[in-house]
Amino acid sequence: MTILKTQPYTLPGAMIGPENPLPIFRDKAKNREIHVPSDFPSSLRDNLGMEIGYRVLPYRMQDDYSRTKIPITFESVVLENEILKATFLPAVGGRLVSLWNKKEKRELLSRNPVFQPANLALRNAWFSGGIEWNIGQAGHPFHSCSPVFAAEIKTEDGSPGLRLYEYERCKGVFWQIDFSLPKDSSFLFSRTQLINPADNKIAIFVWINIAVPEEEGARVLAPAESAIYLVPSRTGMHTFGRTQLPSLPSMGIGPDSDGTYPTNSNFTNEFFFQCNEIRYPWEAVFDKNGRAFAERSSARLGFRKLFCWGMHKGGRHWQEYLADSNTAYIEIQGGLTPTQVHGLFMPARTKWNWVQCFGSISADATKVHGTDWSCACEEAEKALNAIIPESRLAAYDASSAPYAELRPVRIITSGSGWGALELERRKLDSDAYPIPDSFDFPRSTLQEEQKPWLALLEDGSFPNRPAFLDPGPWMVQEEWKERLLKSLEEDKNRSWIALLHLGVMEAESLNDSAAQKIFKESIAIKPSIWAWRCLGSMAVRNEQLEEAIELYGKAWKIRETTFAQNPEILSPRALAEEYIALLLEAGKTELAELILESLPETIKAKDRLRVLGAQIALALGNLENAETSIMHDFAVIKEGETVLTDIWFELQAVRLALSRGVPVDGDIRLESAGLFPPPSRIDFRMTEQ
Repeated sequence: MTILKTQPYTLPGAMIGPENPLPIFRDKAKNREIHVPSDFPSSLRDNLGMEIGYRVLPYRMQDDYSRTKIPITFESVVLENEILKATFLPAVGGRLVSLWNKKEKRELLSRNPVFQPANLALRNAWFSGGIEWNIGQAGHPFHSCSPVFAAEIKTEDGSPGLRLYEYERCKGVFWQIDFSLPKDSSFLFSRTQLINPADNKIAIFVWINIAVPEEEGARVLAPAESAIYLVPSRTGMHTFGRTQLPSLPSMGIGPDSDGTYPTNSNFTNEFFFQCNEIRYPWEAVFDKNGRAFAERSSARLGFRKLFCWGMHKGGRHWQEYLADSNTAYIEIQGGLTPTQVHGLFMPARTKWNWVQCFGSISADATKVHGTDWSCACEEAEKALNAIIPESRLAAYDASSAPYAELRPVRIITSGSGWGALELERRKLDSDAYPIPDSFDFPRSTLQEEQKPWLALLEDGSFPNRPAFLDPGPWMVQEEWKERLLKSLEEDKNRSWIALLHLGVMEAESLNDSAAQKIFKESIAIKPSIWAWRCLGSMAVRNEQLEEAIELYGKAWKIRETTFAQNPEILSPRALAEEYIALLLEAGKTELAELILESLPETIKAKDRLRVLGAQIALALGNLENAETSIMHDFAVIKEGETVLTDIWFELQAVRLALSRGVPVDGDIRLESAGLFPPPSRIDFRMTEQ
């Protein structure tokens, strides 16, 4: 018998504070430069780096949190039968945080014992563990730490199922994932539906991340002969190679290094199995005894990935940083493209579907760990076919399809109000692509943040408000831009805030000259930190450092005069972080220190300002202050960021040079780096030992 229920899910966690109100504009380059060797197949060069440049609007950053944990209780949704218990957290992206096998009495996934946000997602905050569905823009998704809709559905065998769904505002797509756990099934089934209702193609990113425990001697298998691997680099430049499995040359321990054993890797590592010619591709992690977690899908999800943090000092620190000690994990992933830096376009007015299942299998350990790659994969597939043959997944694909279109039985938890707002907008578009009833976004789910946009929709004008208040959620969708432009044809509607929102839309579309003109008109009506800062941010994007500093200075002056008596209205943290970083880049260290010292102590203690304070102290020769500032448990260090170890190494080089009475040069830096390794608490490097 299958049951669906809710229950409290309590664990130590760090709370995420208010969203950052400043709009973060997209990279000027929509595409990224990806380096590949001359013998890289031409078929795999197509769409490399296409439309994967960073972007986050209309979403706002979730970048305010610490490492101070308190007991946090989420409302979980549990789907359970006689064998499996699947636990989901709709409040934080719908993450499947646990898949417990009752018969084997073991957790199949890496279950994080804490909720610790870290700077790995598009909006910054992300947490590790379980299974995450990444849909939308390249990177961990916008909904990583935000609520999504969860609803009860009827499944093909009459038992209850679970649907997770939302409207993704950046790409304008609707997504849903239906979960089914038939009676006596040892595998959890899912069906994903993705809809692009627009009249134009869109760039789309889909990868499913599955965290499983990292165990000595465990091996990852997938039905592919070749893999694409990422060559490690500190510069952030993507360089790829291609290899015949199981060899992974980038591991650095010989040209025939077996990359399918994650604990062989001495750095943070990832590579992509090319399974796209397989009808029902799969991936499995076998322990040394032949027991495995496995997943299988229909053909659309045609590629697989292995990610591991590596066995080096920085990689070990990342493992504990994201969870705690003794919870090391790796990720196996499934996606729609050869790598995560291959772009993919979804045609206009299109619906995509695929199915996937998750569970455990057992195989002959000597064979799955054998040196013959083909034989190892054949043994794994034999074990998988014994439980989930291709015919079983094909039957589920066919039988679940009609139910994916039906309205849910009941909504269990609500996500955002943006889906309801989009449905209201679409009612006024007679030619709109029809959205299935499965996407149930009741008007009652509209919230305070949707009200200004609902007013624009229904009343034809964007509501005004005082310029010292948060201007509210951003919007970049073309249909909303058209409505705002129509509204602004009437002079009475040309308020500072309506123009500010239009300027953000134009800036995000890379229409810089139009955006600058609109922001200046907004300032002429009512000067605001928002418009001055947006102009400054655009100058940064255009590498106009001195102009950016001048514009940020005007924003900061308004903040000082307007908010001096009302510091609770708007925290200066985000603006100060951006402004001080620019001043440091320009060598204006004394002014940077002055701005930092003007902040309240509670703001100066924030992580990013603490890092900036260390850089200021180092630049001014205050070595003790610099070291004190970085000896801290930082929460917002970005994946791949080395700022703390960079400060440490320069600090030690300066000390060594002073002790010898010589200038700091390359030789001194190299010597001091060998003499003074950084403490583990600040070591987030992903390549060095």
